Amino acid sequence: MYCPSCGQQQISNETKFCNRCGLPLNVVAEVVNYGGYLPQLAELEANKGKTTLFNRKNGVMASVFFMITFMMLLPALFGVSDLDKAAGISAIIGVFGGMMLLIGSLVFLPSTRKRYPMPLYGGANVPQGLNAQAHGHALPPQTSIPVSSYAPPQAGNWRDTSDLQPSVTESTTRLLDEEEQQRRHQ
Repeated sequence: MYCPSCGQQQISNETKFCNRCGLPLNVVAEVVNYGGYLPQLAELEANKGKTTLFNRKNGVMASVFFMITFMMLLPALFGVSDLDKAAGISAIIGVFGGMMLLIGSLVFLPSTRKRYPMPLYGGANVPQGLNAQAHGHALPPQTSIPVSSYAPPQAGNWRDTSDLQPSVTESTTRLLDEEEQQRRHQ
C-alpha cells in the first residue's frame, strides 16, 4: 500500500501511520476494504435532511418569545386595563418561566449542530487530494545526503587546543604533579 499523502510505500497493509508524513493509514485501509466508501458515513447521509421541531435552537427561541410576551406585552396590556396585580404576576411568570424554559432547552433538547467525527490527522489541515501536500502537523519530507559528500575538516578551520589560553585545571594539574614527584624523592 502507498500513502495517499506523500506516496511512500508502506511495509505492511496493517501499518497504522505513514512512516514519512504521519497520515493515519488505518482509515485509508478501511476505505479500500469497503470499495471507496466508509459505512460510518451512511448514517450521516441518512440523517442529512431530517430535522425535528423539538431541538435546542427552537427551545431557546420559544423561551425568548415567552419572556418577551409575559414580561413586556402582557404587563403593558394589564397596566392599561388597570390590572396592576395581573401585570406584576405576568412579569414574574415571564422572568422565572422564561428562565426555566431556557435552561430546560439548553439541557434537555438535542442540538441542531451537525456532529462529524474528529479527524485523526492533526485537525483542520487534512490534505484534500491524493497528491496534496500535508500542512500543519505533518513531518517534513525525507531528505538524504550521500556519504560521499562528507569530508574531514580542513586544516585551519578548527582551533587547536594548543592555541587556547591555559586553563585553570592546568596549573592545578602541574601542582599535583610536582607534589607527587616530591613524594617519590622522599
